[in-house]
Amino acid sequence: MALPGGTFHMGGEDADANPGDGEGPVREVTVGPFEIDTRCVTNERFAAFVDATGYRTDAERFGWSYVFARFLPGELRKVSPRPEGTPWWCGVQGAYWAAPEGPGSELDGRWDHPVVHVSWGDALAFCRWEGSRLPTEAEWEYAARGGLDQKRFPWGDELTPGGEHRCNIWQGRFPFRNTAEDGYKGTAPVDAFPPNGFGLFNTSGNVWEWCADWWGTDHGTGPHADPKGPEQGTARVMRGGSYLCHDSYCNRYRVAARTSNTPDSSVGNLGFRCVRDPAKS
Repeated sequence: MALPGGTFHMGGEDADANPGDGEGPVREVTVGPFEIDTRCVTNERFAAFVDATGYRTDAERFGWSYVFARFLPGELRKVSPRPEGTPWWCGVQGAYWAAPEGPGSELDGRWDHPVVHVSWGDALAFCRWEGSRLPTEAEWEYAARGGLDQKRFPWGDELTPGGEHRCNIWQGRFPFRNTAEDGYKGTAPVDAFPPNGFGLFNTSGNVWEWCADWWGTDHGTGPHADPKGPEQGTARVMRGGSYLCHDSYCNRYRVAARTSNTPDSSVGNLGFRCVRDPAKS
């Protein structure tokens, strides 16, 4: 999708935001024209990359990745270590993009779902092969807003307008029971739910999306032109929330919400979409 760029109000000052996330202050940001995928990179697209290049992801090199505990059979859940503070994750030996729940799992029925268990470096490698790049955080938010100004979600301020689910997030009591009222307990197809005003699908929920920027929380008040984040850091920005987001602990499916992870991290709810610079005449 070719977007003309322009000036928008980036960030938010939502009362529900985690103070450490650095969503605010709201600032005036201008981005130039760019092209962005309407959908996250799918398992099918990533498989084509691997088939063409023989690429091995960080999860494959490390030998494991994080999987949501309730997706695992009991025996595998018992032997997989859990990180302190987030016991709903298990470090599963043999989990990677083509075996999302570890040994014995596969992608049948999920080729049109977003690829997961990809690190920032893996996403960058795919982009380089395809001739694209990762979006800056400013580009991502401009596109995710779909032309709306300071709305909580890509479609407006109400999470379920008219009772209709517009994104794939957690319903029920996290992390014990997911009623899946939106139709999905794990990932959904990349074009599930209606697109935003720019034609982009699933910029809230489903999977987190890597951005190009190093993580930082000192944005200044603006105006800014094509900001690219700090010059260095230890973590990269992730945007959009995932199927595990729930307002009881993480309502980061709001369009201004943000978080981060180390560039070599991989997990079962993190993917990416690509952007391209407009062709020069």
